[in-house]
Amino acid sequence: MNEEIMYHIGLKREDGARGAIICGDPGRVEKIARMMDEPTFVASRREYTTWSAKIDGKRVLVTSHGIGGPSTAICIEELKLVGVETLIRVGTCGGMAHDVKTGDIVIAQAAIRAEGTSREYLPIEYPAIADFGVTTALAQAAKGGKHPYHVGVVHCKDSFYGQHSPNRMPVADDLMTKWQAWLCGGCLASEMETASLFTVSATLGLHAGAVLRAVWNQERANAGITDPDDNDELSAARCAIEAMGKLL
Repeated sequence: MNEEIMYHIGLKREDGARGAIICGDPGRVEKIARMMDEPTFVASRREYTTWSAKIDGKRVLVTSHGIGGPSTAICIEELKLVGVETLIRVGTCGGMAHDVKTGDIVIAQAAIRAEGTSREYLPIEYPAIADFGVTTALAQAAKGGKHPYHVGVVHCKDSFYGQHSPNRMPVADDLMTKWQAWLCGGCLASEMETASLFTVSATLGLHAGAVLRAVWNQERANAGITDPDDNDELSAARCAIEAMGKLL
C-alpha cells in the first residue's frame, strides 16, 4: 500500500484537518460542504468522497463513509491517519420511540451494538458511547433549530431488511423479541453506523458524536399515525456544522 495516500479514502496527509463531518451518502458530501466557506473537492474513491471547507477560517473535511459498519470503520481509521481528532456523523434514522416524528433530530448519546464491526474493536461488554463534549455541542445547536430534537440511545444493526422485513428471516423470532426489548428500554431510533463510530473512535482516542434526521417511524406507522415531512434533508447537517464550529 502507498503510505502517502490512504488506501481507501484516497487522502494524503496534507489533506487532513482536525475536524471531519461524515455521512453515508457520497451525494450529500458536496451539499454539506457548500453550507460552509470555501468548499473544495478533495478526492473520490469507492464509496468515499471528500470535500474540504472552512468554519470561521478553520478547515473541516466532509467525507462519506458508505453504508454499514465495515466501511465506516475504514473511513474513521484513515481519517485519524490524516490528523482528524473530532468526528460528527450526519445521517438518517428510523424512529422507534413514539415521540420521535418524521423530521425530528435525534442526537445519539449511545448505541446498541447489534452489529458486527464493533466486536472486532472492543468486547461486547464495552458500551458504544458518544463523546460528552461533542454531544453537548450538538444538543446546544439543536436547541436553537426549528426541529424538535431528542438525545438518547439508538439501535445499530447490520441488516436494513432484517429490521423492515423481519418475518421473512429465519431468525425472525430473535429479531422481533430483541426489537421489543429495545423499545421497552426507551431506544429512540434505528440506524446502521453509530455503534462502529463510537467504538472505533474510543479505540483510536477520537472525539465522536452523531446527529440524525428521522425519515420515518415504523412504530407510529403501525399505529396508524401519519406524520408530515418537510423534506429538509440538511437539517442534521446544519446542527453538525454549528456544533463543529463550537468544538474547533
